[in-house]
Amino acid sequence: MSTGINVPRPGSVVVFYNPDAACIERANRLAKHTCCVVVDNTPDVDRVEGLDPDVHYLPNRDNLGIATALNQGIELLLREGCRAALLFDQDSEPTIEHLQALPSLLAEWVAAGERIAIVGPAYDDPRLGGVAPFVRFRPFVLARVPAQGACPVDADFLITSGSCLNLDCWNVVGPMEDDLFIDFVDLEWCIRAKRAGYRLVGVPWITMAHELGGEPVQVLGRTYPMHSPVRHYYLFRNAIALIGRGYVPWSWKSTELVKMPFRLVIYSMMPSARRMHVSMALRGLRDGLRGRLGRL
Repeated sequence: MSTGINVPRPGSVVVFYNPDAACIERANRLAKHTCCVVVDNTPDVDRVEGLDPDVHYLPNRDNLGIATALNQGIELLLREGCRAALLFDQDSEPTIEHLQALPSLLAEWVAAGERIAIVGPAYDDPRLGGVAPFVRFRPFVLARVPAQGACPVDADFLITSGSCLNLDCWNVVGPMEDDLFIDFVDLEWCIRAKRAGYRLVGVPWITMAHELGGEPVQVLGRTYPMHSPVRHYYLFRNAIALIGRGYVPWSWKSTELVKMPFRLVIYSMMPSARRMHVSMALRGLRDGLRGRLGRL
């Protein structure tokens, strides 16, 4: 995609956790089009065979969480002089159009004077009914804007994987919050970016295949994305922590307060490990109320 703007080579950050050969191959492909950083959260591993020499490899030798890993990768890209960072999970499958178009669009809009922190694609998850809408916060409910057409969509939140972050705003907004560890890391950063006067822009004509959540379950005829019991701990704990913060919009808080009891009901109806899912969610709720953050 040509925008007439000189676009510096973007960077990319991929977070590894027990990667397989396909993950390594995807990172090598990214290195052909971006300055690629792999941050490895796999415990007791300090080397991965098969990575291209052009990939910057940062082994943590432990699971330090998604926030810390992204911060490490972004800081390296800043030292390399990158102006934009594409962020990916290890199983993300971006197209060449994705890798070229998002940094180009971001550069074009910023050059035109737009204050944009991050741009993100539409996400196609066939398990959940296809392309997911973009999200805006409204009292007690999320407003869902269909990812359709050729016009950018202003959103209140964009998920990390597949998005392209404007590194010129990094020092203004600040890094991702390490203590959140995993869930709501991207949401909290997006809230801070909007408070600092930046826009979050969805790009509906760029689509990336991405599984939103874990393996879905059917409850009362509806499909819900699920996670492990440990992820449900972080989900409840971090939601409670953010609900207690003054800068987080009440519109989002009200939505989470409505969702929480429904989530517990869904966990209690799961076909297996229901007690563990409910127990970990309640433990997360207690730790959130006590202000306990960081790694479980």
